[in-house]
Amino acid sequence: MAIRTYGPNAVDWEERVDLDRLRRQRLTRLHDTLNRSELGAVLSFDFANIRYMTATHIGTWAMDKLIRFALLVRGGEPIVWDFGSAARHHQLYNPWLDYSDGKDGPPTGARAGISTLRGAFHPDAGIAEDVAAKIAAELRAHGLAGEPLGIDVAEMPVLAALRAEGIDVVDGQQVFLEARRVKTGDEISLLAQACAMVDAAYEELYAHLRPGIRENECVGLVSKVLYDLGSEYVEGVNAISGERCSPHPHVYSDRLIRPGDPAFFDILHSHLGYRTCYYRTFAVGSASRAQRDAYVRCREYMDQAISLVRPGATTADIVQVWPRAEEFGFADETAAFALQYGHGVGLSIWEKPVFSRLVSLDHPEVLEEGMVFALETYWPAADGWSAARIEEELVVTADGCEVITKFPAEELLVAGRKYWTVGGELNTAREAQSHLNTGTADGHRGSGDGHR
Repeated sequence: MAIRTYGPNAVDWEERVDLDRLRRQRLTRLHDTLNRSELGAVLSFDFANIRYMTATHIGTWAMDKLIRFALLVRGGEPIVWDFGSAARHHQLYNPWLDYSDGKDGPPTGARAGISTLRGAFHPDAGIAEDVAAKIAAELRAHGLAGEPLGIDVAEMPVLAALRAEGIDVVDGQQVFLEARRVKTGDEISLLAQACAMVDAAYEELYAHLRPGIRENECVGLVSKVLYDLGSEYVEGVNAISGERCSPHPHVYSDRLIRPGDPAFFDILHSHLGYRTCYYRTFAVGSASRAQRDAYVRCREYMDQAISLVRPGATTADIVQVWPRAEEFGFADETAAFALQYGHGVGLSIWEKPVFSRLVSLDHPEVLEEGMVFALETYWPAADGWSAARIEEELVVTADGCEVITKFPAEELLVAGRKYWTVGGELNTAREAQSHLNTGTADGHRGSGDGHR
């Protein structure tokens, strides 16, 4: 499998991502998965599933509205109901949704329709009942009214209205996630391009990091780089520094970064719908022994996991090389969830397969060629406040895997300007000056071994 990174533009002199092929192959995989299930149709309110099924997108502002919906029946073509000008836009610009065969009228796969807007519409307005009636009519037209209907996410009034129509409503999320589990070649190219954009963001961030910058400024810098490169959505930048590293809060603040601080970042954004989840850790100005040792331990867990990735291996094989929660200061795997972790990456960032000691040892999943997932490791330092966090995205290949997150992470990078003393350049492997007086006989402070 050749994984190539292209520019974002289409050209006539090089075959790049083929978006028509991407649409066809995604829909084929969804059809195949639906046909292997016991369902007659799947109904989606989730943006990622709607996009996978219909190749429509109306902007990330609507992701939490639960107002659009799409249906795929066995042997049929996808239908998306969208509101106002969005539906009209699909009719004009989405020819793959036109099943009219030259007949007069709008494309039959793009229609006007709205759902309950998370309850904002008055309950007596009949919106939920209208959704159910539209779906019931399609199921009857395809002779599937008596078959189970799988739904990914929906509001209770919609579920009640569907059941009132006599529809057997069941969980359909597994059909969508199973179809999306193994990526097509075009999906892999888009995921690699998304990572390349984050490579560039880390390059700018590394050059900009210094004492006095705030975590939120780092978020702004990264967001600008990504949007300038064409990102359609910066989902989040997790910026954590200093004593906020342990425990890990998973959210940035306005904290001022100080000399000797650890700082780690997770950059999540979308390129044509395809996401990244990509951690890197830096030391600012200098790194203590404890921070260095924590990073080495964190990297070792990552490298051990990567070495096991190949078709036929399981998620249980991977998580077995990671430490138990109790080994790094947590009561159980629920309390430590997502610190030693892995997850599929695609049109959303937590897809199948999931890697966690919480579930994977008892419910392993087999790795297959074409899967794309992120592995992330964490280790708290012996000083009790700093920590290391690393994440790599991998593509499973025929004989192993390829890492598509390219910004250097083999060793701990020290960011910020160089300092000079009367004796020469200041050694960047030094103890932070702002913590407890724990001097040792060799003149170093807090020389912990990286273990708690």
